[in-house]
Amino acid sequence: LGILALVMVLGNVLGRLLGFNHEDRIVILFCGSKKSLATGVPLAGVLFPAAQVGAIILPLMFFHQIQLMVCAVLARRLAAKAEKGKGDEALSPA
Repeated sequence: LGILALVMVLGNVLGRLLGFNHEDRIVILFCGSKKSLATGVPLAGVLFPAAQVGAIILPLMFFHQIQLMVCAVLARRLAAKAEKGKGDEALSPA
């Protein structure tokens, strides 16, 4: 969980330093940390004997599930914040 938090914070900080807007930083937040299972399984298949791949990628599969759960919570919070912001804009005079 610490590695995931580090990658997400680092992605957000770099996004700010590079001048990305808020929406682009959200994309970086979600997409920048999701490469573990997609790249890890093929790499494990190449690097390790077939009989060991299952045992080696098992921790990676757990990590991927944690990523999905954490990002689901973040997505819900960001969506609620965006909806609240839209409501505030509708109430303010133009």
